[in-house]
Amino acid sequence: MEHMGNRGESGADGVDGVAEEVARLREEVRDLRAQVRSRPLISHAQGILQERYRLPDADSAFALLRRSSQRHNVKLRVLAEAVVRTQRPDGPSDLWFPRRTRREPPLLDAVGVEDPGRVNRGAVLGAVLSQTLAITGTDMGNVQISDRAAGGLRIEHHTGLSEHFVEFFAFVGDSGTSCAKAAANVALTTVHDVATDEVFTEEARHTILAAGSRACHSVPLVGPSGACLGMVSAHLERPTKALHPAQAKALAATGRQAGGWLDWHERTVVLDALEHLHTQGRSRDTDTGTVS
Repeated sequence: MEHMGNRGESGADGVDGVAEEVARLREEVRDLRAQVRSRPLISHAQGILQERYRLPDADSAFALLRRSSQRHNVKLRVLAEAVVRTQRPDGPSDLWFPRRTRREPPLLDAVGVEDPGRVNRGAVLGAVLSQTLAITGTDMGNVQISDRAAGGLRIEHHTGLSEHFVEFFAFVGDSGTSCAKAAANVALTTVHDVATDEVFTEEARHTILAAGSRACHSVPLVGPSGACLGMVSAHLERPTKALHPAQAKALAATGRQAGGWLDWHERTVVLDALEHLHTQGRSRDTDTGTVS
């Protein structure tokens, strides 16, 4: 009997091992798909850098991007997007942004972050999601960031949602979902019953219901200019009624502070990364004997 018990335990360990391996492979597949979606943008940035700093090849441009990305803890895609959409440096200046004024990071007390100047974007978005789920009393949700290059929202953090949900909503455009509606109106949007709300396409509705969500609250992360810089959404297992005024106020404060911090991050940390990239690029350019 003891021998049989040991075999049973070994079998359970084997099942757990298979489940872990499946989860790992799914994560790899998601990462590869994300890389495929990001590749055109990164390739565009590589081309800009190669031309601007007279780099010998695309690999040199990628290495330049990667070094600045790692040094300033800025995602490679975020830095590539900044390279593509930021006006090129004026002439052969040592600095890309010579007249830039640095600002102190805004408070994130409504999000539960004590030192907003010493955390990276991933940690802030994770805190935003946790705070939103605590306010709404659920354990399912996701955070999206505005993708201005593609014109929509892409998922950065999630919890409690199915693999298919995360893949299906990895990027959403400007219609067919509650988060797209909330982004367009820059206003908190509640779907009381996913099964009947007309905001969803049928495929989106089916995917949300299959993930176990019957209602959701989508909260825009609003920058100082009033622009929607991202979205945090809480999903509930049952249809819901309107939020209590105190909940709505707390969610609005979360979205406002998170948006303010994202704006600061973009205007400070991301620009620091661009400045470092420019310095390194000019150094390479000088080594080749050419002028930027």
